[in-house]
Amino acid sequence: MRLVLASASPRRLDLLARIGVTPDAVRPADIDEDPARGELPRPHALRLATEKAEAVAALEPDALVLAADTVVAVGRRILPKVEDEATLRKCMALLSGRRHKVLTGVALAAPGQKLRTRLVETVIAMKNLSAEEIDYYAGHGEWLGKAGGYALQGYGEVYVRFMAGSWSNVVGLPLAETRHLLKSAGYPLA
Repeated sequence: MRLVLASASPRRLDLLARIGVTPDAVRPADIDEDPARGELPRPHALRLATEKAEAVAALEPDALVLAADTVVAVGRRILPKVEDEATLRKCMALLSGRRHKVLTGVALAAPGQKLRTRLVETVIAMKNLSAEEIDYYAGHGEWLGKAGGYALQGYGEVYVRFMAGSWSNVVGLPLAETRHLLKSAGYPLA
């Protein structure tokens, strides 16, 4: 059975490799990822994963299509994928000393089957960040393109003082739930 990953994220490819899965193709979905007006973080993550899976499944009707979207949320606020240092500094100041949620929506489209979805939540508490720590991290560069501006799989982990939930979810793809979705659709896994 052919598997297409609807994501350009190298982290998702690495995570899939941990469970012995190598997609046959990588085909990122071209959708608008902006939150709808008043959209809350949980429905936003699930909607984007669903739209990505559906968009790529329309182009790959005979394949399994796996899609995901990871959102960092402080309360009802969805933090952006950080593309510049000013946004990084705002995100780090907001996260400093606070708990936040990392939500990943996962969707799997299978030919002739109902779309399967999961939403996974991990709670993280950041330590209080000094101006020097934020300056150092800003110079590090690993934050570029990351939701909320930090990489748990990189240096950003030193700022985390508490985590409840899935580590792989925070990196971008909750492995237990993804494996379950793939197996339930008949994808061959050990």
